[in-house]
Amino acid sequence: MFPDESKIFAQIGDSVSLTCSATGCESPSLSWRTQMDSPLNGKVRNEGTTSTLIMDPVSFKDEHQYLCTVICGAAKLEKAIQVEIYSFSKDPEIHLSSPPEVGKPVTVTCSVPDVYPFERLEIELLKGNRPMKVQDFLEPSEKKAQETKSLDVTFSPTDEDIGTALVCQATLHIYDDDSPPKVRKTTKELEVYISPKDTAISVNPSTRLQEGDSVTMTCASAGLPAPRILWSKKLDNGNRQLLSENATLTLISMRAEDSGIYVCEGNNPVGKDRKEVKLIVQEKNFTVEISPGPQIAAQVGDSVVLTCDVRDCESPSFSWRTLIDSPLNGNVRSEGSKSTLTLSPVSFENEHFYLCTVMCGQKKLEKRIQVKPYSFPSNPEIEMSGPLVSGNPVTVSCRVPNVYPSDRLEIELFKGESIMMNKTFSKDLSKKALETKSLEKTFIPTTEDIGNVLVCLARLPIDEMEFELKQRQSTQTLYVNVAPRDTTILVSPSSILEEGSSVNMTCSSNGLPAPKILWSRQLSNGDLQPISENATLSFMSTKMEDSGIYVCEGINQVGTSRKEVNLIIQVAPKDIQLTAFPSESVKEGDTVIISCTCGNVPPTLIILKKKAETGYTVLKSTGGAYTIHRAQLEDAGVYQCESKNEVGSQLRSLTLDVKGRESNKDYFSPELLVLYCASSLIIPAIGMIIYFARRANMTGSYSLVEAQKVC
Repeated sequence: MFPDESKIFAQIGDSVSLTCSATGCESPSLSWRTQMDSPLNGKVRNEGTTSTLIMDPVSFKDEHQYLCTVICGAAKLEKAIQVEIYSFSKDPEIHLSSPPEVGKPVTVTCSVPDVYPFERLEIELLKGNRPMKVQDFLEPSEKKAQETKSLDVTFSPTDEDIGTALVCQATLHIYDDDSPPKVRKTTKELEVYISPKDTAISVNPSTRLQEGDSVTMTCASAGLPAPRILWSKKLDNGNRQLLSENATLTLISMRAEDSGIYVCEGNNPVGKDRKEVKLIVQEKNFTVEISPGPQIAAQVGDSVVLTCDVRDCESPSFSWRTLIDSPLNGNVRSEGSKSTLTLSPVSFENEHFYLCTVMCGQKKLEKRIQVKPYSFPSNPEIEMSGPLVSGNPVTVSCRVPNVYPSDRLEIELFKGESIMMNKTFSKDLSKKALETKSLEKTFIPTTEDIGNVLVCLARLPIDEMEFELKQRQSTQTLYVNVAPRDTTILVSPSSILEEGSSVNMTCSSNGLPAPKILWSRQLSNGDLQPISENATLSFMSTKMEDSGIYVCEGINQVGTSRKEVNLIIQVAPKDIQLTAFPSESVKEGDTVIISCTCGNVPPTLIILKKKAETGYTVLKSTGGAYTIHRAQLEDAGVYQCESKNEVGSQLRSLTLDVKGRESNKDYFSPELLVLYCASSLIIPAIGMIIYFARRANMTGSYSLVEAQKVC
């Protein structure tokens, strides 16, 4: 069925095919399964007496013992094969903790990425043919995963290690009878560094010179890699001026100012070494003056004239050059004892030491002037990140455009007399260019800042040159916005009025800029209906339907403030009805209901009274109704209803006539008995009808004493 081997190793990500073949059976039935009945994670292809299980790509899920079952008639036969998974697809990687330097410890790391199973991994690090360290990883892994394993070795390189190869060899001990262990290795040549040393200077012809002479200085320094040579001169302030990056420095037509200490520095990635030499240049007798020197700051784009003036020499000969013999980039004009060099327009190419060489007979004298171009053409620009709002942070930016050299620039930001921030800038040796530099400061404006002034002051000092300090400034007045607040409404004469009265409602709101006023009326659903943009909202003749909530909003570009007032329009009592039931003319003994109703909104007070000799007597009424049971002759008379509220009152009167009964009539006649019984039912019903009818017209109620009622 299977070949003789009972185990194979499969690399993660590769493709593996297991083939099961049956012999001696014409129509076998073949099937696959794992020993643990796990999913196959592969594709099965049956063809005749052969079945193939393909796993592509191989993963951790495929690490099982696989069984091929063959059924031929009543006979059944199984055979197993073990598939073991491994990952060893990448070469080892060699890393150094730092550039290797002779005599200084360095750590070499040899790492093997994405390996499995790492307990079968062995890493060996060799330097040349000599083993440095061997490491096994015998601890079993807690989970099936590809891991990176590494070996570290720290050693101190020597001169003998130069050119030696580091070899990292990784061995994964997985093999069967026919396959050797898996081996991968990486080789890296060991580049050993030596810090510069033994720096030496040779001077030709001498360190003591006469003005006009030339000198050649050659510097050498030992190290690996070969050190880079830098020549510089020490200045009076202790700094050094870079002159050349060549091993040989030649200075021609020397003058007294060229005397000084010259420094040769050898450097490489791991160190540096210096050597100094002192040159002395003796002066000549005639004098040369150069103006406006010895240093001048020239604005880029301007025109500069350098003048060389000779004294005590009748026929001088002039020439101009730069200290490093670069092109002059200017026009020379010589006449008599003067020579001028005009630089127009000044550019970055004019940043040099310019030398005026004067020959007087056999004597030579040089004077030099340093031209330092600068650019500072315009005032700073002040910008805000947004409108100034009291209490809200805002960022102010102070920009200085087209400035050079930017590392000399100083920017200060003031608010009034107080400094908010200052800033300087670092030097960028990689380029000479006009740059725009800026300072940014975030602050929270307040109302106290209104009318205050922001001042952006920019200074550009150029070394210690004796010229007026270059500075520019810009100012901006602060206009701070304040969101609307303290919104108030003044109602004249009152928010509670009689119908037909006039009213003025005046709204005010504080803020900057001055808030716009918007009057709205609140609808029943809570929405606002705009009605006016004037500060004063007036009603010349109010109506009851003008009652409601009016909202004033103070609005500006940074916020809104709101205030509301409830306007109440009151109406004097009207539509009073005074009735007597069943009639204003009744017989003695009848029951009479005197009722007063009104149709007013808002509610009014109802008082029922009867006229007497001394005035009116207030009746004890219920629900605006007064009931007279078994009317007597003395109940006849004038009845009055008074309806009043805070606005006014209205009166209605009626006269009740009570007639006496005839003496020969039986007081309790059958007809009267029927009427009496009926009235005992009808009167309460009528009272209830009147009460609920009146309740339907009311919008409020009062608790009354005695005969008072709310209508």
